[in-house]
Formats: sequence, structure tokens, C-alpha cells
Amino acid sequence: MHSAKAKYISELLNTENDHLKKLNEIVLQSIEQEKLLLESLSQQQVTEKLSFGQRLADKVARFGGSWKFITWFAALLILWIGFNLLIVSRDRFDPYPFILLNLLLSCLAAIQAPVIMMSQNRQEEKDRKRNENDYVVNLKAEIEIRTLHQKIDLLMQEQFKKLIESQAEQIKLLQSIIRENTKHNGNDKGGKA
Repeated sequence: MHSAKAKYISELLNTENDHLKKLNEIVLQSIEQEKLLLESLSQQQVTEKLSFGQRLADKVARFGGSWKFITWFAALLILWIGFNLLIVSRDRFDPYPFILLNLLLSCLAAIQAPVIMMSQNRQEEKDRKRNENDYVVNLKAEIEIRTLHQKIDLLMQEQFKKLIESQAEQIKLLQSIIRENTKHNGNDKGGKA
């Protein structure tokens, strides 16, 4: 009789180990699903094909917003102005008010500004898509966390139920041991008297 009860208690303890294994499997599956989602989102970003105009706009914006451009531009302006101030008047191609220089600067600004804006608009679109992807990932993570909480709560309820059953079985076992001891002690006292 005691071996059957000991076997039952052992089975209850093994059930708890099974619950922990199930919980680990659930967590690992959720992590794997999260990795797959992140990989698919990163592949979407890599597969974007740019047209020639988009690549050119990015290069112009990258160069136009750099110290290299400012340095070259300042050196060119200094050379232009210096050459036209220091050279004899008949060899000057753009005398003092530098009308040709103003025209070239206006043309450069008129062309460079829209190209930079195109690049910024594309970057803004990329940022918007990245934010949408982040939102999807965060939403999925929140849903997964809620699901995990529900599964953990369910496992805890099952474990609590098994624990109560185990304790009830242990109480029955203790009561039967007490009854046997009482009976045994009662027989000892009756036999001695």
C-alpha cells in the first residue's frame, strides 16, 4: 500500500518536471518566432532596389552635406575671387561684382536643393517603414508576452492543483500511518495488560 502511494507521489513530481519542460519549449518557440519575424523584416530592407536617380541623389546629398564639400567650395570661391581681383583687367573673365559667380552659385543652389530634398524624402520614407516595422515587432512581442503570461498562469494553476492533490495524498498517508501506529500501540497496551 505504501509503495503505491510513493509511486503516486513520484509521478506527481515527474509531472512538475514535465510542466517545466513544456514551459521551456514554449519560451524557445516564442524566441524562434521572434527571430524569424526580425529576419523577414531585415530582408525587406535589404532587397530595396534604387534607381540611378535615387543613388545619384544620395551621393549628392552625402557629398553636399560634408566638410569635404565645404572645404572644396570655399577653396574654389577664394581662387575665383582672387584670380578675378589680381589679374590684369583685360584677362578677367568675371570682374568685381562677380555676376558670373553669383549666377553659378544660384544655379548650384537651384539644382542641389531639390536633389537633397529627394534624398531626404527617401530617407524619411525609410524611417517611416522602419518605425512601422518596429511597431509590428513591438506589438508581436507584447502579444507573445501576454500569451506567455497566460500559459505560465495556466501551468502554475495546474502545478498548484497537482500540489494540492499531492498534499491531500500525503495527508491521507500520514493519517493511515497514524491509524496504524495507534492500532499498533493499542494492541501493545492491550497485550501487556
